[in-house]
Amino acid sequence: MPYEYLWADMHANPHHHQIGQLEQWYRHARQVMDFWPIAYYPFAIRRTPTGAELEDLIPEADLRADWEAVLALARRAEAEGWPLFPGYEWQGNGSDGDHNVFFPTTAGEMLHPMTYAELRDALKPSGAIAIPHHVAYQPGSRGKNWATHDPEFSPFAEIYSSHGCSENDDGPIGMERHEHMGPRTSVTCYEAGLDRGIEVGCIASGDNHAVPGECDHGMMCVLAASRSRADIWQGLQARRVYGVSRSRMQINATLGGADIGARVAPGPAELSLDLTAANAIDRVEILKDNILEKMVVHSGTWERAPLPERFAFKFELEFGWGPETRIFPDAAEKLWQGRLEVPGRILSVEKLWNTFGQQIVEQQERSCEFRLTTHRGTESGKWMGPSQVRRESLVFEVEGGIDDVLQLTVDGERYELPVRQMLQGTRIYAQYRQSEARITEKFGPTPHYRDDFIWHCAFKFRVRRAAPAAAYRLQYRQPLELEPGSQYRLRVWLKNGDAAWVSPFFCR
Repeated sequence: MPYEYLWADMHANPHHHQIGQLEQWYRHARQVMDFWPIAYYPFAIRRTPTGAELEDLIPEADLRADWEAVLALARRAEAEGWPLFPGYEWQGNGSDGDHNVFFPTTAGEMLHPMTYAELRDALKPSGAIAIPHHVAYQPGSRGKNWATHDPEFSPFAEIYSSHGCSENDDGPIGMERHEHMGPRTSVTCYEAGLDRGIEVGCIASGDNHAVPGECDHGMMCVLAASRSRADIWQGLQARRVYGVSRSRMQINATLGGADIGARVAPGPAELSLDLTAANAIDRVEILKDNILEKMVVHSGTWERAPLPERFAFKFELEFGWGPETRIFPDAAEKLWQGRLEVPGRILSVEKLWNTFGQQIVEQQERSCEFRLTTHRGTESGKWMGPSQVRRESLVFEVEGGIDDVLQLTVDGERYELPVRQMLQGTRIYAQYRQSEARITEKFGPTPHYRDDFIWHCAFKFRVRRAAPAAAYRLQYRQPLELEPGSQYRLRVWLKNGDAAWVSPFFCR
């Protein structure tokens, strides 16, 4: 049957000190999501008299007041016709791994027993689900315990987030961001659960504790019969879910007519895939029992084909590079005001946003006006230190011709974007003159035999390589012989490095 493709971040964690910001979180969530399973975070650091730092539940009175605020927001969203599912993070004693608990209604009791089995037994009557996350950490130390897993209570797992990718122990996206939690292990990874024969789907979501729907840390999609609460919840329980690492992809996959996450019968069956991405598709991997069964390589199939007179293409407009804040402290935040005008038509605009303060001011068939705010700092304070830049992007899908020239205005300066050039590669644009003026105002004339200082202190944005529709759309059909006890799933890679993980089909 036809489904709605509905997007959400199932791991946005407002803390106690952020409860007063729920209105801002809610407004932003409605801009970038189709529904919101909120995951309130009831923990904080407790310091012992000797200075040791222990993470623990916040005081009971604060916890209960916060939870009532979450429930009140869910009821308000319900009254406004927008699905918001109340939820919270549960950790227990760490032996079963961390899980986010969500309720199907706008009510629910927050409980914190020590073990997963106790949590399941207490909450199952409410219809709640508990989704494990960052599963590949050390067993017993917040990694997933697949031995206690209940697929009815936890129909899918989060395998990509700000922590990295928990799919396996050797894939190209590691888990290196949180040094204190250690690297990933094969003992607890997502594939270890599948190897046990557990029927568990997969998603990606943020775990960012800062803003809902932070695209750089992953998003999830559910295939639902409609946008109603009941149909969304049914899609979650049926494992009709998948996750993306960054940009959104519409993935319509069936096996023998069955939807992703479903059980399929043994014997001959056709795999059907219709895929639309935000960038050029590199390859699709078909996995059987976590082993590559077939690779569908899309790169090289479309590049030499002649383009029609009029065609659709996508490109990403990305903002955020700028001066080192040690030199220019006022550069920690930058407002970009832009407008894109096209000779043809703007077919769609995708928001790849990571922080608050983003806005599409006006979108029409031939123009789009926007305001984006980027933030930057450094973790070390050093000139060459690792960056904490939060970049913001828009992906435009445009219909036009090879000789069209798009007009982009950023902060009052006009840039011509020839489509022919956009298809050839990425271009960087710098506010060079403004940088020179800023340097001269602060330091006076600073002559040098190369332009490092000016370039490094200039605000910059890039227009990523454009891709025609033939690059970001793929239709594929493949007959397979399904074996009982096996599971089959898809993994998608784009040329820009973005990935998607699709819930398996389970042959039973």
